Amino acid sequence: MFLLFLISFAIGSSQNLNLKAIKKSLISFTADEFLGYDQFGFYYTLDNNVFSKISEQETFQYKNVSLGKIAKVDLQNPLKIVLFYENFNTIVTLDNQLNESQKINFSESSIPIVVTAIGLSAQNKLWISNSMNQQLGLYDYLNNNYNTISVPFIEPSKIYSSDFNNFYWIDAKNNFYSCDVFGKVTFIELIPDFESISIINENKFLYSKNAVIILRDIEKDKNYQIEISEKSFEKFYYRDQILSIFTIEGITNYKITIP
Repeated sequence: MFLLFLISFAIGSSQNLNLKAIKKSLISFTADEFLGYDQFGFYYTLDNNVFSKISEQETFQYKNVSLGKIAKVDLQNPLKIVLFYENFNTIVTLDNQLNESQKINFSESSIPIVVTAIGLSAQNKLWISNSMNQQLGLYDYLNNNYNTISVPFIEPSKIYSSDFNNFYWIDAKNNFYSCDVFGKVTFIELIPDFESISIINENKFLYSKNAVIILRDIEKDKNYQIEISEKSFEKFYYRDQILSIFTIEGITNYKITIP
């Protein structure tokens, strides 16, 4: 059964439909990592562990040397950006000018939590993956309250993403799962090997392999190859119909229409 699945997937992948990308802009870029952009025209970077928010008119920066390396940045809400410092088990939230609004050190919490993954959820909560019990929970950062919601993970996650209502992860065996705010865990599908990936929702994700970007539509069981001019790139980022390609020359933004 597993072998048949792999064969059928390989056949389907060889018959990718094409999806045209329209080049919109090129941004010069010199930082260590491109993190994404928001609807207000700012883009975000990490350079020497300094978090920056940049537009043509202004730049904001945040750094906290005492907390070490930034492991994850959640940009879902540009008015409440979340930084995760895994080595110090700490989360910092920032306002739209990158002023620190809250710092949460889970090592000082009365609840035993060792955080391995974070994300901004709805109703003043944060997604928290807790390695103490290998379960997912929701932390209310206004009331300092934590509730475990999921069953224990079977395999550790290697990639994760989230939106306000769902937490997504891909485990070490490339199994793709989601968990909603009520704790319901759903297996979505086994995904192919990839070099970079962007999870859009429970039905769609973009992934790259050998400088080719594929849109996988699980619901329609279709794959679309994105037509871009770059023959190689370091990373890509997708949000709101804009595909950003990160190369040594800078960031090229494409407009794509997800079917």
